[in-house]
Amino acid sequence: MTIGDWFAAKKNGQTPSAVFSDPTLRRSTLAAGMRAYQDLKSTIHRKLIDSLDLSTVAEIPPEQLSGVIKTVIESLISAEGIPLTRSEREKLVLEIQHETLGLGPLEPLLQDPEISDIMVNGPNQVYVEKRGRLQRLDVAFKDDDHMMTVIERIVSKVGRRIDESSPLVDARLPDGSRVNVIIPPLALDGPVISIRRFGIDPLKMENLLEYKSLTPEMARAFDAMVKARLNILVSGGTGSGKTTLLNILSASVPHNERIITIEDSAELILQQEHVVRLETRPPNIEGKGTVTQRDLVRNALRMRPDRIIVGEVRSGEALDMLQAMNTGHDGSICTVHSNSPRDAISRLETMVLLAGFDIPTKAIREQISSALDVIIHVARMSDGTRKVIKVSEVTGMEGEIVTMQDIFLYEKQGVEDDGTVVGQFRPTGVRPKFLERIHTSGIPLGFDIFAYRRP
Repeated sequence: MTIGDWFAAKKNGQTPSAVFSDPTLRRSTLAAGMRAYQDLKSTIHRKLIDSLDLSTVAEIPPEQLSGVIKTVIESLISAEGIPLTRSEREKLVLEIQHETLGLGPLEPLLQDPEISDIMVNGPNQVYVEKRGRLQRLDVAFKDDDHMMTVIERIVSKVGRRIDESSPLVDARLPDGSRVNVIIPPLALDGPVISIRRFGIDPLKMENLLEYKSLTPEMARAFDAMVKARLNILVSGGTGSGKTTLLNILSASVPHNERIITIEDSAELILQQEHVVRLETRPPNIEGKGTVTQRDLVRNALRMRPDRIIVGEVRSGEALDMLQAMNTGHDGSICTVHSNSPRDAISRLETMVLLAGFDIPTKAIREQISSALDVIIHVARMSDGTRKVIKVSEVTGMEGEIVTMQDIFLYEKQGVEDDGTVVGQFRPTGVRPKFLERIHTSGIPLGFDIFAYRRP
């Protein structure tokens, strides 16, 4: 019998055995029982806060505080006189500790390294993405107020605020995970939390090879591209792994170079020592003080950067980024939302126009063709895996069209019975123009990795 069964029986005046033996009765009373359980947890949590001397708690080292709180919680549970098994008591103690020191029901999910996304659609709907698959969990908040308490705890740590006048916010957790929160009146059914996980130990190229997201030949080519200071644009859809790949590519930047990263919400975890991290700032309560990515890109040019890495180009900063790439800041890397490398070019054109200047289309395309060297397109497959599906070299202009040639491709061949996508990577056989630049940089990279191979 679970703790929910016990509370269900207590709530409805039934004997625990009756609830356990009658499936219909169990289902009808379980919801009420879980509410009673949540009420008990709230009661003990409230008594815990009342019993703690907050001025003394602040002086206790974090590693000792957890033990102190556990002792107080256990005594409060005993005072309630509720018969619980050892495992149920430990579960209740742990959940109250999470409420006190962490993010409540989200805490165990954030400690699971296999979870890549957490989606909370109201107090009683919690979904996660695990190994590329969405699944609903038997996890719940007590009510909307409980969710708002956790949300306030998240946003206050990064100096953000959320209320009816500012009902959506982007924030981040201490481990670098990105959090988006939207609350009523914009969210009609209650607060919504979306968390994109970024582990403390970021993925490496070896992990992508293990997951078959690319081939060893592609990995060697990417390493050479970064070291030879080619300007790289990583494109793809939402959740396709753009930021992850950007982080992995940045590992090839030499440690003696000064790197400046610019992001809306800091997610990149670079391994180099000489890194300056910049983050945008939303408007304050008076609607002033906004600092955009474009402001940061222009400021970064005055900071003597060797490399500029923009987490995601979204608006007018595209113009400043292209100008930086064209004026001596080679080796820059950024990402953009798109459906293909060609679509990425079109989106850059649109974003340059958002800068507010009346620039002819041909002039924009000339800027793009001279600034970018390579576009790497990534995608999330139907089975949840992420793959580099196309690597294209930007070769120049023909008339008013930006010309490109594909270097590597992923060819999808079908789907197995269990939903696994089947396909293969292959080089197109095209000798890239940037290969000479790689060789003149003193980086050994043979043409054989680009040679066409029969399936």
